[in-house]
Amino acid sequence: MTERRCGPATDLGPRLSRRVVLLAAGGLLAGCSRQPQAEKVHLRLATGPAGAVYRRIGGALAERITEQVPGVTVTTVPSGASTDNIRMLRAGDVHLGLSSLDAAVTADGSVPEGLSAVCRLYDSHLHLVVMAGSTIDGLGDLEGRRVSLGARDSGTEFTSLRVLELGHVNADGRYLSQAESAAALRDGGFDAMFSLTGVPTPAIVDLAQRHPIRLIPLDEQADALVKEYPGSYTPATISATAYAGVPATRTVAVPNVLLVRDDLPRELVYAITDTIFVHTGSITAEAVPEAWQINVRTGISTASIPLHPGAAAWFRDRKR
Repeated sequence: MTERRCGPATDLGPRLSRRVVLLAAGGLLAGCSRQPQAEKVHLRLATGPAGAVYRRIGGALAERITEQVPGVTVTTVPSGASTDNIRMLRAGDVHLGLSSLDAAVTADGSVPEGLSAVCRLYDSHLHLVVMAGSTIDGLGDLEGRRVSLGARDSGTEFTSLRVLELGHVNADGRYLSQAESAAALRDGGFDAMFSLTGVPTPAIVDLAQRHPIRLIPLDEQADALVKEYPGSYTPATISATAYAGVPATRTVAVPNVLLVRDDLPRELVYAITDTIFVHTGSITAEAVPEAWQINVRTGISTASIPLHPGAAAWFRDRKR
């Protein structure tokens, strides 16, 4: 992983004040020593595993922030996804990180100490994928079967374990990234794979284009999640246009949020929030279909996760 560095100051441009960069480089960002003359603020954004939308949308966000916020460079950090990203944020290994809402909010509504939200980005849908010839037709058929639960510490692991627990199903859980899981499913190493991700997701698109697959309906499980954990889940449908040869399938959706450490300067997070919403169109143009969901109306909806003061200020200013 790339190390954070601090250096001498230069022209900061109109969108980020000299005060912001000096504050950030002066030690408010974890890992930077206090130096009064700072040229660059180096931020690290935790994304996700290979084959995941988190990788793609995290990379697009990092590029836009680097381009639009003078003095700031954002480096992406691959990870297991949601739970792993929260761990790295709390440890100070990264400054920003993507997470599914359910992984960031406990059953009693509390959130990890020291973290807040920049915004809500887009919703992920829980996929339960099998090969077309599989005898699996419902969640109960996973009993004793070899099932990928996603990468360790991922949102997929978190949500799929909740689904299995609520359904009283004991599957033989395995832990691989989305790309690895799709390959293992194709080759007969797994009987099914869960994937909590944006629609369409690259790993499943590639699999469906080469081999017939099916998605198992999870409408009953969606209702159970909504009842048991209100605020984190919504019944949803994966459309028939998402994957080749796969009809529309009922499932559950989970919002994704961009988390940030509380100790990032207010003005810096304000500039990051502005970049995300002002330049959503250019992110969408980079073949990130999920980015079309990023908008001011839903962006403020982060449930019990408080907005960082910088993000909250941006949303307030937007209403004026």
